[in-house]
Formats: sequence, C-alpha cells, structure tokens
Amino acid sequence: MQSVEVKDQSIPHRLGSVNLHIIDQQGQALARQKVRIRQVRHEFDFAAGGFVFENIARDEQAQQLTSEDELLASQFFDLFNTTTLPFYWGSFEPERGHPRTQEMMRTARYLQAHHIKMKGHPLTWHTVTPRWLTKLPLRDIEELLRQRIRREVSNFAGVVDMWDALNESVISPVFTAEENGITKLTRAKGRIEMIRLSVEEARRTNPNAFLLLNDFNLGTAYECLIEGVLEAGISLDAIGLQTHMHQGYLGEEYVESVLERFARYGLPLHMTENTLLSGHLMPKDIVDLNDYQVDEWPSTEEGEARQADEIVRHYRTIVKNPATESITYWDFTDKGAWLGAPSGLLRKDGSAKPAYHALHDLIKGQWWVAPTDATTDEFGAVGLTGWAGFYELDLLDEHGLVISTTPFTLSRQETGDRELMVSAQAAAES
Repeated sequence: MQSVEVKDQSIPHRLGSVNLHIIDQQGQALARQKVRIRQVRHEFDFAAGGFVFENIARDEQAQQLTSEDELLASQFFDLFNTTTLPFYWGSFEPERGHPRTQEMMRTARYLQAHHIKMKGHPLTWHTVTPRWLTKLPLRDIEELLRQRIRREVSNFAGVVDMWDALNESVISPVFTAEENGITKLTRAKGRIEMIRLSVEEARRTNPNAFLLLNDFNLGTAYECLIEGVLEAGISLDAIGLQTHMHQGYLGEEYVESVLERFARYGLPLHMTENTLLSGHLMPKDIVDLNDYQVDEWPSTEEGEARQADEIVRHYRTIVKNPATESITYWDFTDKGAWLGAPSGLLRKDGSAKPAYHALHDLIKGQWWVAPTDATTDEFGAVGLTGWAGFYELDLLDEHGLVISTTPFTLSRQETGDRELMVSAQAAAES
C-alpha cells in the first residue's frame, strides 16, 4: 500500500496515521485509483498579530489595494491560519458611545473570507483604556465594562468567538504608570472577581465563546491566580502565556519548564504573544520594556540570523508539549512594531527576513503534507501520516486531471483504518 507522509515525524502526539479506504456511495472500494492528497490547514493555531489588516481591508473595499498591501497579505496567508485583532477599549471606543464596530467588522470579514481564524484582544485590560472612563464612579465603570463586553462579544459572535477575557490581571491592581478606570475597579473588586466579571459576561452573551486568561507574568503569582480562579468555579477555556523576548531568547530549558508548570491545570496552553529580535537586544536591567526608548532600532544581518535560529528552536519547544494548541508571533512586520523594535518576520520594506523563511519551512514544509499523488491498492486503500488538521483528497483520471475533491480531517494520534466516501459522480467517472 502506498503512503503519503509528512516529512518531520519527530513529534508523534501531533500526528495521525491512518489507512484511508476510498469507497463510492454504494460502498464499493475504488481499487487502483489515482488520488492526490494535500493538507489544507493545521488543527494547531499558527498565528500572528493582525494589526496590519484594518488598513488592508479598508483599501480592498475601496478598491485601492496597493501592491505592498497585496504582498504583505499574501505572505501572511501563506504562513498563518489565525490572527489576533486589537479590541483595546481606548482605541476601539475613543469617544464614549461611538465604538469602531463597523471598521473592525470589515477587517474581520476580510480575514474570514481568507479562512483566517480570529481572536479578539482583549475584553478587559488596564492599559489603553478610554480617557473618558478614568474619572467616573466605580459603579459606572463596572456597568460600562459589562456593557462593553456584552456589546463586542454579541456583535462579533460567529466571526470572532475567541477572546482574551482579561489581560495581565496579575499587575492590574498594582499598576501605577498611568491612572485608569480598570485598575481602580480591580483594586475594589479584586483580581478573581474581575476575572469572573469578564468571563461570565462573555460566556452568558455567547455560550460558544472560547475564553482565555492571558499574562506576561510566568511566575508563581500567575500560578496562584489561576489556582484561585479555578477554585472559585470560574470556567476558563485556555491559559495564555506571553514571551516577549526583547532582552534575549529565554532558551529551551526555561520554556519547557514554564509549559510543564502551567500544563498541570489541565487546560490548553496558548502562547499568545511571542517576540524575538533581529537587531540589538534590550539591556537586561530594563524592568518595564516600555521604558526602553531609542531613536533607531535597526534589523541587522547578524541579528536576523540569530532570530531565524531562535524562532525554530522556540516553535519546536512549544509544539513538543502536548498541552499547547496555539502560538502567536506578535509583530508580523517591523513596520509599526511594538516599541519600534526589529521584531517582525518582515522588514519595514515588506521583504521577508530569514526568520520568515525558517518558520515557513517548518510550518508549511516539515510539518505539512504538500500535494502528493498516490494510487490505492487492490482494496482501495492508501496510507496517510500527517499533522492533525484538514485535508483534501482529489480523485484523478488517467491523465492526472481532477475528477472530484473530498475534504476530510485527520485527528491527533488517530490510527487504524477509516473509510472515505467520494461522490457518486466521481465513482462513476472513475
């Protein structure tokens, strides 16, 4: 029996390995049938920040899409299947009562048309809050926050169903960099009750919502908070972990230890915000990354080689842990990158760095089943070993032309035999 196989099979818990028995609608095996199998999408969420897409969606709608926009979008879609959209309250509703719902929905619909899964980030956060919220009474702040959560989750249900329910709650009540309404409310209610508010409002509004707690704190404070949240009966769908490595790669051993510690809660792990630099590193003595300000932070040849090496090591480390379901690389491009850092996979001019190519070789090369032709055996069977995800099987005629296409899924650690029924027309023509 011929078999179609993914190149890299070193992480078996990510793979399925089955014998596909191709049958027609009468249940008859299609023996000695030419087929072509290809992967369409990973089950795993390989993501990047989608901050660039609001302008692209607007330009496309206005039929003013530039060649630069087209190149950036095609590079994104060729590598990632998921993105994070910015729902920061302060920029989403800078004027009270006038949220930017239509603009964001236009962006979301554009991404949906390109089969990109989306996460809204975040529903509640103490940073980038509306200025008009700050001086209001606590009672009003709480009610407006509840309304804001219900509004966004309801309006985008079915388009954006995954949300960071609360972002960086460990630091929220002790945050002093700027006065804001969310920190005031957190001090009054406490971290756990703020998380309950965010999660339960979102859950009541959209029972199908997938809700995360997300934080850059990877220490015991976050662990204790998660334990308190779970003990309080608050239902989370995943734990979000950030690794903005502006001060240097954390290393495989450290990342492995973090994943092991947070996996013990039995929830999926999402590596929500990941950054590696292709220029000089931020000094180690900087505590708040926002405090580091430089006029120029260029990408360098040496830095780009380092970034390419580290991104492969980082991604391999993450997917090795069976609890992980998602990785989001934060800045897709250096243009507009957080802190002005050379953290993107693309340079400011839109050209791809070595890290982009290295990641592409991993996700769409070594971990991907490219279109592969095979012939079923005398029992109509063909083997497939690949990463869990979505696939298509083409029935081919004697000249190699496609007769019909049948989609199917491959699950993690799936083994054994399974039947795949093709259309009656395809069977008749074959």
